[in-house]
Order: sequence, then C-alpha cells, then structure tokens
Amino acid sequence: QVQLVESGGGLVQAGGSLRLSCAASGRSFSTYVMGWFRQAPGKEREFVAAINISGGSTVYADSVKGRFTISRDNAKNTVYLQMNSLKPEDTALYYCAARAFILLRDANEYDYWGQGTQVTVSS
Repeated sequence: QVQLVESGGGLVQAGGSLRLSCAASGRSFSTYVMGWFRQAPGKEREFVAAINISGGSTVYADSVKGRFTISRDNAKNTVYLQMNSLKPEDTALYYCAARAFILLRDANEYDYWGQGTQVTVSS
C-alpha cells in the first residue's frame, strides 16, 4: 500500500503559477504510476496528468498541455505538478493518485488517493 499527501495549493491570480507536491509513504513508490486529477464544484473528477514509473513518459489532458508539467523524484518518493499560466477554470480540488505499473488516464483505474489540495485561480 501507499499513502499520499498533497500540498502546495492556494490562491493565485490568473496567469500565475503554483507547484503541487504529493509525498508518498509506504512500499515501492518507484513501482507506481502517479497521476494528478482535479474536481471542481458540481463537476466530475477529471484527469490532469500522469507519469510512468521511471518518469520518462508523461501524458496530459488537452486542457493543460503546454501549461502544466508533471515530474517525479523517486529518491524522495514525491511527484510534482508545476502549473503555469493558470486560468480561473483551473480552480479545483487537486488529487494525486497511484496505480501499479501501467500508465492510464481513467480515475477508476487508480487504487490509492490523497485527500486533495485546493487550487483557486482568481480572474
């Protein structure tokens, strides 16, 4: 099992940047694919980005491509989401999640979830 704790959320003006972190504890972080998802009020949880075990492969939602960057440091058991050029529509509760081995976009395929960190972008 792995436990996940997100941090780094906050209030930022449109056009600004934030970096989210997700610290993992437990066994074998380096065997888990890591993903970021978000959920805005009244909306379903949606995929943001994911990174494979080695960090050599990443995928992004079209809505964040070119603005967000996912990365991981297996030595620190941490995954990051660098968010630039933030827009009000990026406002949501951001979650990190983990699953074994295969990089997927579907939230239902992820086994472990953090509690989330709030990101609010003002216009």
